[in-house]
Amino acid sequence: MTRNYEDFIVEQLADPEEAVEYLSSCLEEGPEVFLVALRDVAKARGGMTQLAAETDLTREALYRMLSGEGNPTFSSISAIIDALGLQLQLSPKIEGTEAA
Repeated sequence: MTRNYEDFIVEQLADPEEAVEYLSSCLEEGPEVFLVALRDVAKARGGMTQLAAETDLTREALYRMLSGEGNPTFSSISAIIDALGLQLQLSPKIEGTEAA
């Protein structure tokens, strides 16, 4: 039986640990990739309607923000990450890596 790739990704991203790994990898690729990844995690963790209700943002605003061309505020990103049951953390930069 062949599984749909999108279904597989949604299933994987429902796990908070997998979501963190995915988002961390995407963040290294740049803000546009990270925003789309947040949308993927939102889909896996209840969808945009649920996220909208939990963040007091409209679905339309979420779709705009979490597109590759979105430009959300830090407070919006923080609210989204919190609603997804995740938290932001910083760590020291590893020698030899460049800023994105």
